[in-house]
Amino acid sequence: MSNVLAVLEQRDGAIRKVSYEVVTGARRLADALGGGAGVDALILATGPVQGADQLGRFGADRVVTLTNVAFGRYAPEGYARAIADGVNAGGYGVVVFAASATGKDLAPRVAARLGRPLVQDITDVTAAAGAVIATRPVYAGKALLRVRVAGSPVMLSLRPNVFTPVQRPKAGAQESASVDGSAGRVIVTQIKAAPAGTLDVAEAPIVVSGGRGLKDPANFKVLEALAAAFAGRAAVGASRAVVDAGWRPHADQVGQTGKTVSPTLYVAVGISGAIQHLAGMRTSKVIVAINKDKDAPIFKVADYGIVGDLFEVVPRLTEEIRKLHG
Repeated sequence: MSNVLAVLEQRDGAIRKVSYEVVTGARRLADALGGGAGVDALILATGPVQGADQLGRFGADRVVTLTNVAFGRYAPEGYARAIADGVNAGGYGVVVFAASATGKDLAPRVAARLGRPLVQDITDVTAAAGAVIATRPVYAGKALLRVRVAGSPVMLSLRPNVFTPVQRPKAGAQESASVDGSAGRVIVTQIKAAPAGTLDVAEAPIVVSGGRGLKDPANFKVLEALAAAFAGRAAVGASRAVVDAGWRPHADQVGQTGKTVSPTLYVAVGISGAIQHLAGMRTSKVIVAINKDKDAPIFKVADYGIVGDLFEVVPRLTEEIRKLHG
């Protein structure tokens, strides 16, 4: 099996957190394939990218930055063309993306150009007898499907927050080259950033999510106060029902049709625990559920459960956490 190519993401000239997970997953697969398979990390940008020099510590043997004035923001057609050309030129046996919002748009485009199948949103990957074995959840996470992929290149996308970045004492070689070509017909003109100081639920170490049990969108201030008590380490999430009702933006949604999170601590407040929601947060390290219904499905996956009125429990919890953080 040839080398593994990890396709990374950058924003505003800096490597995104999910890219370190992609490199770690690619390294794991390369080691499982054996035969001296190496890992090349590919970045598309307008110039040097902050954090690229750290990728060797997470498993990249070589870091290649392709520069183009059109690559400042994500350019679907331009990115897909450059990556597909790179895969063909490098003869890679496996290409790994992140199953992020960008990756879910980009990976199928590259796969189509290469005429190869794509296994998306995988949670584990290994190799056996020279073939790649990928595991991905199906039926809203109620079952796991193992897919054996033959042929080359194997196209994969990794579920975010599943492949914990692992460091090793090594520095990858750095290379840079300019590529020709336009961004394509679709051009991203603006990316609207979250308000300053707001964490993305997909990247926050602590997530406090609310559901219909909050009764009114104005009551999310209770959760915002709890998140603030964690001294800038927590983000506020929401269930699909809340987002569909217009109480919170879609960017806050946790679940199968929202974002997959795997924080150190996940606090579910007023969320019953529909399978769609559980599929997006059940890999969290510690899950705390607060709900007045003792039979709510969320308690089946929770490490700690509090049966009670959230409007009494959450303020008291917020007060105690504030004391811990001074």
